[in-house]
Amino acid sequence: MGVADELFMTLVEFISSAFMIFGGALPYIPQYLQMRKENSSEGFSLKVCLVLLTANILRIAFWFGKFYETPLLIQSIVMIFTMLFMLEVCIRLRKEHPLSSNLKKSFTDFEPSDFWNWSTYTDYLQSIISMIVIISLLTYAFVDSSAYIEGIGTLSLCTEATLALPQLFKNFSSGSTQGMSVKMVMLWFLGDSFKTLYFIMRAAPLQFLLCGSIQTLVDVFILYQVLSYGDEKPK
Repeated sequence: MGVADELFMTLVEFISSAFMIFGGALPYIPQYLQMRKENSSEGFSLKVCLVLLTANILRIAFWFGKFYETPLLIQSIVMIFTMLFMLEVCIRLRKEHPLSSNLKKSFTDFEPSDFWNWSTYTDYLQSIISMIVIISLLTYAFVDSSAYIEGIGTLSLCTEATLALPQLFKNFSSGSTQGMSVKMVMLWFLGDSFKTLYFIMRAAPLQFLLCGSIQTLVDVFILYQVLSYGDEKPK
C-alpha cells in the first residue's frame, strides 16, 4: 500500500471515528431548536434521556472490564453530557408550561409512580448520581467476573436499543407527532444505519451489532408514524 493510500485510509478512519463520537448528539440539535421555537418540550419524551443516560453509564462500566474501541467510550461521555443538557432544557420549559406549574414531585419522595417525572432538575441529577454510584461500586466489586462484565455490556446495549421506544409510545398515546422534530428522527435513522455498518466493519462485539439493528428498525416505525398521523394535533 502506497503512502497516498495509507493517508486516505487514515483520513477515512478519522472521519468515521469523529462521526461515531459526535454523531449520536447531532439529532438533538433540531429537537432543541424546535423546543426553543415552540417554547415547549411537550412533544419530546424525557424517557429518551433516561434510556440514553442508563445505557451510556453502563457502557462506560463495561469498558473497565472489557476494553473496546476508544471512540465508542468517548461517544458515551459525549452522550451523557448531551442528555444532561436536554434534560435541563426540557425541565426549564416544562416549568414555564401552565399545566405543569403546580408539579411538586421529588426524587427523595421515592414514589415509584412519580419516577422520572419530578419537578426540578436537581431531582434528576440526584437520580443520575445515585445510578452512577451504585453501578461504580458493583463494577469495582465484580470487575474480575466475566459474567458480570458481559452482563452489563449486554444490558447496556439492550437498553440503548430501546432508545426510540419512549418516543414511539408517546406518539402513539397522543396520536400525534407534533412537537417532535422529524429531523431528529431522520438523523437517528441515518446515524443508526451508519453505526450498524461501522460495527460490522470494525468487528465490534455482537451486542453492539444487535443494538444498532434494533434501533434502526424502531426509527423506521417512528417515521411511519410521521406519515400516518400527518398534522394531527395531540389528543
